[in-house]
Amino acid sequence: MIVESQSDMQIAGEAADGQEAIDLVRRERPDVILMDIRMPRIDGIAATRHVAALTRVVILTTYDLDEYVFDALSAGASGFLLKAAPPEDLVRAVRVVASGEALLAPSVTRRLIEEFAKRPEPHARKPKELASLTEREVEVLREVARGLSNHEIATKLHVSETTIKTHVAHLLGKLDLRDRVQAVILAYESGLAGSA
Repeated sequence: MIVESQSDMQIAGEAADGQEAIDLVRRERPDVILMDIRMPRIDGIAATRHVAALTRVVILTTYDLDEYVFDALSAGASGFLLKAAPPEDLVRAVRVVASGEALLAPSVTRRLIEEFAKRPEPHARKPKELASLTEREVEVLREVARGLSNHEIATKLHVSETTIKTHVAHLLGKLDLRDRVQAVILAYESGLAGSA
C-alpha cells in the first residue's frame, strides 16, 4: 500500500518465499526489491545472493537487529531498514537505493559497527586497490565506516558535501565496490576502520 501510494512507483509482484523472490526478480527485473531475511524454502540472505547482480535489495528486519545482518550485506544488499520505520522512510529507502546509493537505518549502522567491534582482529586483508586511494579518500573511507553521512563527513573535514560525494564516488570506483555498504565491510575486514 505504501509503495502503491507513490505515483512514480509500481509493484512488480510479491513473493511468499525466497525462491519465489528469485524467480520474480529474474522475470520482472524490478529496480528495487524489499527482502525479508526469514522466509521459507530459501532465506532472504541466499535470495539476496542470487538477485543482487540483477536488482538492488533493501532488507527489512525487525527492531532487534537480526543476527544475519552482516551476511545479508555481504550477500549484496544495498539497504537495511527496520520494519517499524515510518512509511516515508520506506519510500525514501526505495528512492535512495534505486538511485544507486546505499541506505542503512542509523540504528542498524550503529549496531553493525558494534558487532564489528566485538569480532576478533581482522585478517588485515588489504587489497592492493587500497594502496591506490589518496590520503583524503582513505580518511573519507574511515568516516564512512564509522557510519557518518556525507554531510557529517563534510562538516568534520571542513569541505563541501559535493567534495565528499566526489571522494566517495572515486574510492568506490577504485575499490570496485557497488556502494557504501560494501565500503564499510571492506574497511572493517581490512582493518582500516579500526586504525587512526
